[in-house]
Amino acid sequence: MMDVETVNGFENGLEKNGGEMGDGLEASATQTNGTVMMPSASVDLRIKKKARRLTKQNSKESSPNGIAVVQQPRYFKNSRRSRSGYGRGLPKKGGAGGKGVWGKPGSELAEEYVDSHDPNYDSDSMDNGEIELKTIFPVLSDEELQKAAEPIILEYFENGDTHEACISFEELHAGKKRYRLPYIAIEMAMDHKPSHRELTSVLISDMYGRIVSERDIARAFDELLRNLPDLVLDTPDAATVLANFLARAVADDCLPPRYVYDLSDLAKQTPSSPVKQDEEPKVNGLANGDANGTSHATIVTAHSRITISRAETLLSLKHGLVRLDNVWGVGGGTRPVKSLIRQMVLLLREYLSSGDLQEAARCLQELEVPHFHHELVYEAVIMTIEAVVGPTEGKMVCLLKFLSDAVIITPDMMERGIMRIFEDLDDICLDVPVAHSVLERFLENCEKAGFISHNLVRKLPTRGRKRFVSEGDGGRIKDHLY
Repeated sequence: MMDVETVNGFENGLEKNGGEMGDGLEASATQTNGTVMMPSASVDLRIKKKARRLTKQNSKESSPNGIAVVQQPRYFKNSRRSRSGYGRGLPKKGGAGGKGVWGKPGSELAEEYVDSHDPNYDSDSMDNGEIELKTIFPVLSDEELQKAAEPIILEYFENGDTHEACISFEELHAGKKRYRLPYIAIEMAMDHKPSHRELTSVLISDMYGRIVSERDIARAFDELLRNLPDLVLDTPDAATVLANFLARAVADDCLPPRYVYDLSDLAKQTPSSPVKQDEEPKVNGLANGDANGTSHATIVTAHSRITISRAETLLSLKHGLVRLDNVWGVGGGTRPVKSLIRQMVLLLREYLSSGDLQEAARCLQELEVPHFHHELVYEAVIMTIEAVVGPTEGKMVCLLKFLSDAVIITPDMMERGIMRIFEDLDDICLDVPVAHSVLERFLENCEKAGFISHNLVRKLPTRGRKRFVSEGDGGRIKDHLY
């Protein structure tokens, strides 16, 4: 009875727990001799079922009225479609949304969208087709333009690239002051070497038609002629240099020959008496001898008459336009060696006749061949040896000392020129038998002057011993020399 009651109590307990395990226990119970035998309360015979953990989403506390809310699948978590329920099923923001996205691909090429609801929207400015937007560049003053153009010209003197210089000038946006560009270039070239003046003429020729016009170049020369008295203070030969620039501009077809001839006629008609210089230039003058329309008297001065006369002379020469291509001479790097030697010999001969040290130094610098100055030393010593005696030796010592003190001829060039004499001394002695004695005396004077070292003098080749009386010959004088 106890076993039956125990079983009944066990069954009642199962029913209270919801009958979840009732079927399993009934199936596992056995009946022996009318007595129901229940299995032992073993863990292995019990059905294990993992209890469901209550979360906030499926708990009764989080659901209204205790009703469980069915969760939707989360496949749409990363979807870009609208979640408002009113969309058309298209991607949100047209596919241009998302973190780190600046817009729909290709939207930067489309026209900017103008929102009529934008507070800054101006319907009048958008709908009126007569409005045209233009880029406005500030107008530079004369000082600002010169300050910006000078580095460009100096850089051009170093590299000689006219294309790069023209691009830099175009970026200045000179506008109506374009005529100032050739004016500044010519003014700067007056203080530089002839090779830089040649580069300036080439630059003006390349600027013509691209940056400046014929009228601009004519106005630039008008300003230069007007300011020529001030330019002469810095460059004494400014009148001659400007005449060469003017004639070269005509030869390069940057100016018509009529411009020079009109200036010549104007100079003949204008009296040479001083006139007032405070007249204001007119706005739109004609390029007829006076491109700026200023008073004729402001252009025709004593210095400008020299410029106009020389330019007219250069243009009236036979084959003048062809010769003007070399109006600045040929640069030292491109000049033939024989031409340089001839120029140096003429320089030394002119110096021996005039004795002008400054003029000789100026002519040597105009050749622009500092790497070839040893040739001048060589030719000076040759002339001294050929003269043997006379004032030539003293003048050559003075010239070489002056050029050495002015660092026009460097010590290296001086030593190289004298070493060339040492190497050719045997050939020189064939023409001048006493060349060794004259050279030795000349080097001693140069050493006393202090522009060559004693070590250089000691490198002088010694004369070979020529015996006139042989030992053991009884004092008999030989007829031939050894």
